[in-house]
Amino acid sequence: MKKKVAVTGVILLILLAIAGIVFYQSQNKVYYNTDYVNGNSAGNLYNGGLFCEKNGTVYFANPDDNFRLYSMDANGNNLKKLNDDSVSYINVDDHYIYYVRNSDYTDADVFSTKADALCRASLNGKNITILDEAPCMYASLIGNSIFYLHYDESDATTLYKVDIDGKNLKQLQNYYVFTCSSQDKYFYYNGMKSDGNIYQFDSTTGNISLFYECNGYKPIVTGQNDIYYLDVDQDNALVHTNTQYDRPITLTTDSVDCYNIYGSYIYYQRYSEDSPGFCMIKNDGTESSVIAQGDYSSIHITSYYIYFMDYKTKEFYYTSTSNPGEITPFHPGKIE
Repeated sequence: MKKKVAVTGVILLILLAIAGIVFYQSQNKVYYNTDYVNGNSAGNLYNGGLFCEKNGTVYFANPDDNFRLYSMDANGNNLKKLNDDSVSYINVDDHYIYYVRNSDYTDADVFSTKADALCRASLNGKNITILDEAPCMYASLIGNSIFYLHYDESDATTLYKVDIDGKNLKQLQNYYVFTCSSQDKYFYYNGMKSDGNIYQFDSTTGNISLFYECNGYKPIVTGQNDIYYLDVDQDNALVHTNTQYDRPITLTTDSVDCYNIYGSYIYYQRYSEDSPGFCMIKNDGTESSVIAQGDYSSIHITSYYIYFMDYKTKEFYYTSTSNPGEITPFHPGKIE
């Protein structure tokens, strides 16, 4: 009888050990993308990547809680606090949230939390993995790799890549470019060294090719041929062109501080010492209007709302994408 009990105990211990191994492996298994998923929109990433919508859920940096990572339904319901990291440059795929810790709002000791590190977390905000502990920014997910700007004392700010499993961390260029505008396996950026032309970077090969000749800044490529950019020669006027026909159209001669695109409309901040304003215009240059007078920044767009921040007070507001105009302070609340 005693021998039978002992054998049973050994079997239970073996089963528990196997269960523990299976659980550990499931927690540490990395799920890869099967295509060239792009983690966030170009306009959102140019504006700090504080909001990102995926499958009807908005992952965002909550201004009511020190910009910590939260989620909510696209209509603003079902608020959840995901973790205690203050975040920016949020990207999301079907398995993970990727973000850069934001040291501007991190309470804890910078050296103990690896502030400004590039991180990966499960969709519930748990199982945080640091992909690059150096200061990072402008992170953009393409397929199973993240392209971003990495800072260190030897090379300052340069272009880097790391795979979503933390492997193959390497410098791609010894200078920096914006990685925000991605389409399929490519991202597009304006020249930062000798010209303002728009270039295409192939994420699979690392090849760089000239995409469009101009003196542009912060381009957004939509579809295969459409490009929006700020024309440096026109004091950052907003220009739209199609590479197939090459007929650039200046949509507005306003000097543009920042912009974002949703559907057939562009939302932008007009720079002016006398009459600054948060504006909108159709992509053919018609239907121009001012949504709010004043200085605003951080323009983010989801399927339901446009979010933007008062530059001076740091107060966030939102307005509807279906009928922009009436603005409301954005206070989703705080969860302890």
